[in-house]
Amino acid sequence: MPDVKCAVSNCAYWNKGNKCGADLIMIEVDQHANAKFDTEFAGESFDTEHQDNAPNSKNTCCHTFKPNS
Repeated sequence: MPDVKCAVSNCAYWNKGNKCGADLIMIEVDQHANAKFDTEFAGESFDTEHQDNAPNSKNTCCHTFKPNS
């Protein structure tokens, strides 16, 4: 898996050096920003059966985020 940079330091998967430590990264379009995929994060499965198009990076969001406890 490539290095994934992330500046969201309150995420449970945030690692030193602004790197994401999740086993799996789920990126979605903003249209699905509030979608409740019936899954757990980082390492488990996601709903990957649908496909979307984003005109640019501003129209995407990360569903892997999980707040630090």
